[in-house]
Amino acid sequence: MNPKTDEIDDTTAKTDLLDDDFQDEAGAGSDAGSDDGSDAEEVGEEVGEAAPVAPSGVGAGAAAVVSAGLGFAALTGTWVGKVASERETLIGQIKAQGGTAAQQISEIYGDAWHTTALVNGVFALLALITAAVVLTRPRRPVWVRAVAVAGAVLGGIGLLLSAGMFFDLLLSLPTAA
Repeated sequence: MNPKTDEIDDTTAKTDLLDDDFQDEAGAGSDAGSDDGSDAEEVGEEVGEAAPVAPSGVGAGAAAVVSAGLGFAALTGTWVGKVASERETLIGQIKAQGGTAAQQISEIYGDAWHTTALVNGVFALLALITAAVVLTRPRRPVWVRAVAVAGAVLGGIGLLLSAGMFFDLLLSLPTAA
């Protein structure tokens, strides 16, 4: 028992279960060789009667790590963004044949730049959503919250940079001379 919360600690519950299992095996004697399944049911009942075991947080931890990974990908770019950018470059080259210099710059470079920003922004938004879901769940371990906060920060920075790229706030397209 934890005197501060009046709840059973995980370590106390696990120790009690191990002691009960040891006593069952020690007291079984000649019955240890019989395999009728009744011992397994008794142990299962004892486990069911013990204090509820707190969730391990593996799913939340995995989601927090995924959030941080998505945020990092939003900042550094992804293979999906590169492929989409190259596709837009090719389409721009096809459309820009015979156009003015400004049209060629816009079609070849501008669309690819905006596509990269859009894909990176989607990854950043996914990082923010995943981090928000992890952070809104109650009673998560400290490391899970820390990684989720890191994912949210990376996703937020990635979203700001993507918006700046998309709306040409950070760097503008070159102009025809």
